[in-house]
Amino acid sequence: MYLNCHTWFSLRYGTFSAEELCRLAKSKGISTVAVTDINNTSACLEFLKIAPSYGIKPLVGIDFRNDHQALYVGIAKNRHGFLRLNRYLSEHLHQKKAFSVIAPELEDCYFIYPFEQALQLPATAFQPQRLIGVGMYDLNRFKFSKFNAEEYQQHLVFLSSVTVRHQKDFNAHRLLRAIDLNTLLSKLPKTQQADKAHRMYAQEEVEEHFRDYPFILENTHQLIEGCRVDFEFGKGLNQNLKVYTRSQQEDEALLRKLCDERLEKRYPHPSAYVHQRLTKELDAIIRLGFVSYFLINLDIVEYARSKDYPFIGRGSGANSIVAYILGITNVDPIELDLYFERFINPNRSSPPDFDIDFSWKDRNDVTAYIFERYQHTALMGTYVTFKQKAVARELGKVFGLPKENIDKLASGYYHYQQLDELEQLVVNYSAYIQGFPNYISVHSGGILILNEAVENYAATFLPPKGFATIQIDMNIAEEVGIHKFDILAQRGLSKIKDAISLIKQNQPEAELLDIEDIEAFKKDKQINQLLQVGDCMGVFYVESPAMRGLLTKLQTDNYLNLVAASSVIRPGVSSAGMKEEFILRHRFPEKRKEAHPVLYEIMPDTYGVMVYQEDVMKVAHHFAGLDLDDADVLRRGMSGKKTSKGQMERIAAKFRSNCKAKGYPHALTEEIWTQISSFAGYAFPKGHSASYAVESYQSLYLKCYFPLEFMVAAINNGGGFYTVETYLQEIRNKGGVVHPPCINTSNHPTVIKGKAIYLGLGYLKELELKTIQRILENRNFYGAYQSLANFLERVPIGIEQVSILIKIDAFRFTGKDKHELLWNAHFMINQPQVLEHQEQLFSNPPKNFVLPSFEHSFLTQAYDQLAVLGFHLFHPFQLLKHKITSKMNIKRIRNRYVNRDGLMTVEQNPSVTVYGYLITMKATSTSKGEYMYFGTFYDYNFTIFDTVHFPKVAAQYPIRGKGIYRCTGTIQQELGYLSINITSIHKMELLQDPRFVSRYS
Repeated sequence: MYLNCHTWFSLRYGTFSAEELCRLAKSKGISTVAVTDINNTSACLEFLKIAPSYGIKPLVGIDFRNDHQALYVGIAKNRHGFLRLNRYLSEHLHQKKAFSVIAPELEDCYFIYPFEQALQLPATAFQPQRLIGVGMYDLNRFKFSKFNAEEYQQHLVFLSSVTVRHQKDFNAHRLLRAIDLNTLLSKLPKTQQADKAHRMYAQEEVEEHFRDYPFILENTHQLIEGCRVDFEFGKGLNQNLKVYTRSQQEDEALLRKLCDERLEKRYPHPSAYVHQRLTKELDAIIRLGFVSYFLINLDIVEYARSKDYPFIGRGSGANSIVAYILGITNVDPIELDLYFERFINPNRSSPPDFDIDFSWKDRNDVTAYIFERYQHTALMGTYVTFKQKAVARELGKVFGLPKENIDKLASGYYHYQQLDELEQLVVNYSAYIQGFPNYISVHSGGILILNEAVENYAATFLPPKGFATIQIDMNIAEEVGIHKFDILAQRGLSKIKDAISLIKQNQPEAELLDIEDIEAFKKDKQINQLLQVGDCMGVFYVESPAMRGLLTKLQTDNYLNLVAASSVIRPGVSSAGMKEEFILRHRFPEKRKEAHPVLYEIMPDTYGVMVYQEDVMKVAHHFAGLDLDDADVLRRGMSGKKTSKGQMERIAAKFRSNCKAKGYPHALTEEIWTQISSFAGYAFPKGHSASYAVESYQSLYLKCYFPLEFMVAAINNGGGFYTVETYLQEIRNKGGVVHPPCINTSNHPTVIKGKAIYLGLGYLKELELKTIQRILENRNFYGAYQSLANFLERVPIGIEQVSILIKIDAFRFTGKDKHELLWNAHFMINQPQVLEHQEQLFSNPPKNFVLPSFEHSFLTQAYDQLAVLGFHLFHPFQLLKHKITSKMNIKRIRNRYVNRDGLMTVEQNPSVTVYGYLITMKATSTSKGEYMYFGTFYDYNFTIFDTVHFPKVAAQYPIRGKGIYRCTGTIQQELGYLSINITSIHKMELLQDPRFVSRYS
């Protein structure tokens, strides 16, 4: 009968979970508990689900507070009351407004004022639904208060807060409050923390305290009897929007009509199998009630098309011919032999899962459309929990420890016994608080489109982007039948969109294919040639060194092979040693004879190697005779997904009995079972790989025919796997000329004019955004700047900001040395300044001064670029202090040691020395726990080469950041892919900035 219990979703206040609250109540003999977290309903659904299993009647509500001043506790009588409470809380959270001191009049809700708060309220504040709570610690004052009178008896109930269980909880609570307020523990105000007495007492203890006031407990029991909030939990529930048009019949007719109208575009001459597959899918979609789900997803992507937003429909939705025909995905499931049952299994009750990727620039607008188009909409919430190292850092501040002590504790490198008392407290309580919810955030892509109001299930809050977000996460949401739509964002699509825009600006006469004409891209030999040689820098999903190496080894030259490569590189296939086997069987057909005959017969396209999740289904279906529905359940269960109780045991028994009936030897049955069970947990869906491959082909088309525009778009969208400097070199490799920012040519992003690429002003590290805005706005209104003096007259700017522009030589159009410009800027800026927006009637040209001549060199320019951009635009080898002693490069190595078939022409792996400019270095641990490295470098001619640094070499020759290295090692060739096994590596010394070198050194 506790009506005000806080879980740890009273964020940075509560100290235990809803389940721990149930255990506590059961141990104290308490039969009714209300979860009423502070301005939060995150725990309510979980509590309603689990409390009955502990023999507890669950009530739910909210402890409404202004800055932790307790105002009143709202208790829901029923689901309608819970909705009202959630709406009331949501309204205040959205508007960031304080709650009224007087409880609102909400239907089907009780409101209970804490005793101390009630003392300050007028008599009009108390009505049948507005009660006065008296706790065990209030009784002494209650005896002598105005409420100890007959007229108030009917308004009195037992209200004793539960926030902690014991002293350790109380200590953790105080630490959480100090973290929340960013204050020292010693300065934590009493008003901002709970009382030590706010814990749960046994039922007998409560009754003993209130023996003189039995009516208070009787009133409490009456309140409890009048409350019941029921939700259904478990499978078979679907609270998503059920009807897209006006009725389910109209929805079904619309879906069939759209499929009929669009079939010919996807399949100009559809086979009988296509018609059969389409009918089968439509029947299943309609029977299971998922029609509105397809129509809603179609509506979303049609909106994107209307705005020219690129998108990728991926996930298991790519297994559906309906999704392909409608245009939700661009993956043909017939071409790839994708099973519909992997997407929609008749055994499933929850809606299927489409993942739709949009550009990171477009997703907000797509989300806004969804919120405007559909009534009951919210973003899915997620809980960000405290991590132990982060908590240690926060607690170090709370205890007032010096920074070096905090850094030590946060790093984890210490001996506990050598810590002082305060440090040990930090360690102990950081471990205790680890895992508590810290704050509620937004799920990466989940959007709810529900049949009823979102507030039926929880309150919502308003994060910075301005979209209502529910206070629960996807796990409990799915338990009540709330299934999210995945509207995701990525930068690969932004590259495609921006590249097309740049092409239209820079080459208006160029003929651009429809970016969704994937079939044309798949057949293009020049595009496939880029894949074959691994020329994929900037291309979505295939630009990493590992992927580039795999594509080279596979000699990938078609879409199906790329789909396989996208999955083969994943940990499941790779860690099982099957990646190498797949490569060998692909390159050398005679190796396919070594495949298991059963598996090879079932999976000839992957040479008997299990590569995809669907392969588990294939083997179970074709080898063991399981129908595809059961095969999908088997796949789900083996990969760790939830299945119904007893389902896996039933299907495992069926697998073995079917094999026995087919006459397979027991050893063969167990061998195949072991192979699929060991693979399933790591497998990657073929639909995912196929969807990624579609986007890769779109990017490859642009990279192949419009490389400069594509690479500029890549840079303007944050690059990808590599640094901006690397992408700029790729632009040079493709014939572009890279220029530093220019005050008259550059914009905030990088721009392209013909083959000239001008770095954006946004790349100048210390240049403020408001400065860039002023420069561009003035230039757009009044034209190009004529001189430095003209610039300073027109743009309000300080000497620090204009110095950055001069350092990068952004005024080079003047023809003056930048050192001279810097002196002039100092003279001009020291004159009286014109206020921003103030009109000048007369121009007052500055005086000219006679300046000495300045010494200028490429080296000073390079170091200025390093300081301002973080990299320089010169050939890196120009900065070497000593000339290189080896002219060996990758092209010469390949010509000397490798034949046309990509095989070595010498028996021993020769030793070579190559000077390389470091691009990237990846560390990985071996089975012995040692570290080794995989490096990627440019040689002198900017051809990429890769290196392998085994543990002994890695330890003896550590890599010390960016720069040029003398790489000595042996050449390794694997199916045409060259790398160097490093035996020694040394970083080369650079020329120093001449302005900081002593004349006499």
